[in-house]
Amino acid sequence: MAWFRRTADERRQRALRGAVVGPLAAYLATPFQADHRPLAEVEFLALDYETTGMDPDRDHVVAVGFVPVVGGRIELSRARSFVVAAGVEVGRSATVHGVTDDDLVGGVALEQAMEEVLAALTGRVLLAHFATLERRFTRAACARLWSGAFECQSVDTLELQRRLIPTAFGADPAPGSLRLWAARERYGLPVYKAHDPLIDAIACAELFLAQADELSGEGSLTLKSVLAQS
Repeated sequence: MAWFRRTADERRQRALRGAVVGPLAAYLATPFQADHRPLAEVEFLALDYETTGMDPDRDHVVAVGFVPVVGGRIELSRARSFVVAAGVEVGRSATVHGVTDDDLVGGVALEQAMEEVLAALTGRVLLAHFATLERRFTRAACARLWSGAFECQSVDTLELQRRLIPTAFGADPAPGSLRLWAARERYGLPVYKAHDPLIDAIACAELFLAQADELSGEGSLTLKSVLAQS
């Protein structure tokens, strides 16, 4: 049998066939964007999670922030941010994101948080800095809540930055140069408070628009030009 790789939309259709009626199935029912679509016509959702760690099988989402990017504009009026009542202690991760155990008490349930994420992501491409983390935690949450498979298209501004930073042939980028705030500095973007999920989502969206502008010098951009491997 010839080796082949399913497209993101083929994976979506397969996941939809196994999904039960509910928020995940509703999200999966909407076709993904065509790879050849001009980038300017694609809608994105910049998404950021604050978590208790990096392992979605063991750690938990404690805060969510997202903002749509439509027609090259960041739609701040449709931005959302909330703390998640994860039902765990945040532990040492609080020193990174600042979310405390007391904050979690007043948070929304994980199911409500994921319902809002999926509704906002429907018909859009996930946009994140180190998008692997957002994909993996969303996938784990969907499996836990609805026993289903999460699929998405995604753009990773960290990987785009790796592509854009000039280096000697075969050399790795300088340590720290791919971090969100270092990447923004390269474009003269303002300094914001780090590890607030909504601020990080907005910061990622601004970085992406700057990266897309730089990449446009290579010719007409399509979604395929910037898609991450998932």
